[in-house]
Amino acid sequence: MTKSQHAARLMQARDAAQRLPLFSTDPRFTLDRAYAVADETRSLRIARGERPAGYKIGFTNRSIWSKYDVHAPIWAPVWDNTLSLLNDAQAQVSLTGLVQPRLEPEIVFGFTHAPRAGMSEAGLARCLAWVAHGFEIVHTHFDDWRFAAPDTVADFGLHGRLLVGPRVDVGRFSALGTELAALELELYQGDERVDSGKGSVVLDGPLNALRLWVDAMAWQTPGWAIHPGDVVTTGTLTDAWPLLPGRRWSTRLSDSRLEGLVVDLVA
Repeated sequence: MTKSQHAARLMQARDAAQRLPLFSTDPRFTLDRAYAVADETRSLRIARGERPAGYKIGFTNRSIWSKYDVHAPIWAPVWDNTLSLLNDAQAQVSLTGLVQPRLEPEIVFGFTHAPRAGMSEAGLARCLAWVAHGFEIVHTHFDDWRFAAPDTVADFGLHGRLLVGPRVDVGRFSALGTELAALELELYQGDERVDSGKGSVVLDGPLNALRLWVDAMAWQTPGWAIHPGDVVTTGTLTDAWPLLPGRRWSTRLSDSRLEGLVVDLVA
């Protein structure tokens, strides 16, 4: 199957919320091929009027690598029609159009200057306008969340929605990387605490995950630029939790500068 054929199948599956057979059953479907397909679907989405709004980085949490059999970070665009910048810490979200959706609590950054490969954490922090807590709703068109890394790259990076809570000026942090690595988070479904995590599980901290991604982007997908105004979410601090309409999910964070979120799910 050609790059264009893979891209067409993925776009059709996304638009119809349908499942697909794995691409990686073909040993020729490598990460390089998957990113070429992702570039093709990116072009198709732009051509039909969607606008890139930033990026998601996935599989930065080493503690879940063995569960999903993906052992290195991946990334994909976030779009104007998948991104919600919340005015407060509560939202209602529709699961329509998502296939096997799951919830991931994450740390999100907003760029004010374009970064470059090889920057230190301190240099990268100077490119940022704000930091926030967010929920990424991920989903996959492959059965039962079973795939190889190239499948996840081609499958839009598993990205479904990104909800970004109140944004905090990075100037309020004296040591951004260290403070975010020390952040502790609790995840609740209703009144039940179902999971917890710490910023350091995300490649030793969200800012370091961002730094490693900037370097990897420059090598693997040099045509995908990072622009001022882009929003980038850095990966889940917990496992990814299955979602159903009618449920409420919320978080509590140890750093009072970053608000926990409350999300009510609807069909």
